[in-house]
Amino acid sequence: MSNAILDQTTLVSADPLAPVLGGELPAPLIDGTTVRYVNLDYAASAPALQEVSDYVQSVLPYYASVHRGAGYASQISTSLYENARRIVRDFVGGRADDAVIFTRNTTDSLNLLAGCVPSEGEVLYLDLEHHANLLPWLQRPHRSVTAADTVDATAVALDRELAAGGINLLAVTGASNVTGEVLPIGRLAEIAHAHGARIVVDAAQLAPHRRLDVSGDEIDYVAFSGHKLYAPYGAGVLVGRPDWLDAGTPHLAGGGAVKTVRVDSVSWATGPARHEGGSPNVLGAAALAHATQVISGLSEADWQRHEGELRTALIDGLSDLPEVTVHRIFSEETDAIGVVNFSVNGYDAGLVAAYLSAEHGIGLRDGKFCAHPLLKRLGLPSGSLRASFGLGSRQDDVERLLGGLRALISNGLGTDYVVDQGRWVPAVETRNFPEWAPHTPGTAGAAPCSTD
Repeated sequence: MSNAILDQTTLVSADPLAPVLGGELPAPLIDGTTVRYVNLDYAASAPALQEVSDYVQSVLPYYASVHRGAGYASQISTSLYENARRIVRDFVGGRADDAVIFTRNTTDSLNLLAGCVPSEGEVLYLDLEHHANLLPWLQRPHRSVTAADTVDATAVALDRELAAGGINLLAVTGASNVTGEVLPIGRLAEIAHAHGARIVVDAAQLAPHRRLDVSGDEIDYVAFSGHKLYAPYGAGVLVGRPDWLDAGTPHLAGGGAVKTVRVDSVSWATGPARHEGGSPNVLGAAALAHATQVISGLSEADWQRHEGELRTALIDGLSDLPEVTVHRIFSEETDAIGVVNFSVNGYDAGLVAAYLSAEHGIGLRDGKFCAHPLLKRLGLPSGSLRASFGLGSRQDDVERLLGGLRALISNGLGTDYVVDQGRWVPAVETRNFPEWAPHTPGTAGAAPCSTD
């Protein structure tokens, strides 16, 4: 495809599908000018929907401790919190008796489930998983399967391993956080059940981009995070069958998680309370629930068209650049969400990310994306780049990224960069940061992978 992608007459989804905070955020550049910040890092943490932010402000005056308070505000907060369970259950198409447990994030949800899986079986997972859906299973009997060259072959490999017996849980991602490629979770659930196993889906990436149908696809458990679903208020959720959860190890020992307590013994509660010890994140749960309502109100056709056009435009534009390689897991074209992984020949991924930020006002992710086994298998042991987008994205975001990459390839770096505490930064930092957010070069994080 030619540079016609930049012709405004060809663009359909020029505007955001839903307003988000920070959509017009000014970003200072290293040359002293300012541009609109381009957020292409939705897969790490999505911005708050404007409607969610407004909603939190409206309910904040009623915030109080929940469940055992007789006061007016306490009763309202309790209703708000418990009603959020129903809203989230409806959003994922859950069964009437599915438990809805609020957590901190997807990682917290999967660790909670890991303490509830019966001990007599093993957990099976793919090598393409985010660490959140890999590390919790290492603490118990487990097996892994290497994803094959195609989705179909991968499903066959999982079927073969499940047929060998001894597995009681299949843990899979709904969509890769590295490449955006989507797995057929309904089909995988059918395979798991045929061999007497259950399935848990890490939907941290899938839920913000696709409708979920836990009941229709016969998914046993699903986990996702508010901060990726346009509600960055510190809440995540685990939804699924209650029997394992009611018999499992309480995730957080503390007040509210018990029936009775003596100085030397305890009788634990069942239901969500068993795993929600301590004062819950009422506002986080309410924000997450409201975000699901906003998303549910969108036209699915418009939603998918908006995202599909942006992804197609970006991949086509990157494909026009011989120096850029787009990475994916499967050799065939598959369904994919708004996540694109790539690298620029001759440049370290972290250096490209620093350049795009300092010289073009573009934010995207570089590194190993908390998926070390997958990056190694893709031949990217030192990491790559990931551009991701969502409801607040616009065609201009794609154009800005492609323009920045063309400038890099044609003209090289516009300033000098150095490695400070493991991260590339401008050798001389001239950008101003808000007074309330003092900035020290290198503190952007030296961790080997992102924490999404």
